[in-house]
Amino acid sequence: MANRARRTRSFALAAGLTRAGIAGLRACAPGGRGRWERENHAGRAVGLYAGPAAGLAAAAGAARVRPAAGLAVLAATVCGAYDDVAGAGDPRRGFRDHLSALRDGEVTSGTVKLFGISAAGLAAGALLGERAVDKVLAGVVIAGAAHFVNLVDVRPGTAAGAVAALGAPGLLRSGPGAELAAVATGAAAAVLPDDLAERTMLGDTGAHALGAVLGTAVVAGNGRAGLLAHAAAFVAAAVYGDKVSAAVRSLSLE
Repeated sequence: MANRARRTRSFALAAGLTRAGIAGLRACAPGGRGRWERENHAGRAVGLYAGPAAGLAAAAGAARVRPAAGLAVLAATVCGAYDDVAGAGDPRRGFRDHLSALRDGEVTSGTVKLFGISAAGLAAGALLGERAVDKVLAGVVIAGAAHFVNLVDVRPGTAAGAVAALGAPGLLRSGPGAELAAVATGAAAAVLPDDLAERTMLGDTGAHALGAVLGTAVVAGNGRAGLLAHAAAFVAAAVYGDKVSAAVRSLSLE
């Protein structure tokens, strides 16, 4: 009963803070509404309010469960926001493009995001894991989950829907892993209606944040075997996604 109550509080807190954040940002639009609008895949103007709202709500909810988890989610939020702002209009996508630019001496916003989230994931993993190998695996899972959710954020609702679907099984468990899964699903559920209706979009800010909190839930709810399986899956998804992205770009240039 106590475990269910904690999960419910975590879900409600994340969902409530996310909805309140979206409403507040939409009402005041710091810096002007133009700064908060982007064109989606269908050419419609949508707001970026959901990303920062979900990220900050998820960071606050995760910090209540594990402070290190909250810091990892906050770092993912900040790195994603930097890329949303500084990388707006940059056609380069995927690890390959940004690492190629780095080899040529250019530090892109995507490179900052890649290394920033990876470092934050490893730092959080070092605090959440018990032994050295577990710390490294935990860091890979957190960073990998953040990048994975951003990878699937290709259409309205896909990123939030993926987090809700992947986080739901964790709600059946007990302990910190279940509470962090409740934070992830609560924030995702709060943004999903507006995301599907194409009124808002998560952007890199929200996608990375939701992925990071999902990763911390995996870390808190699994032993070494589970961490290894999830780390391998996230790395494979990142490699495959980068290859698909490169193939699509090459076809578009022909």
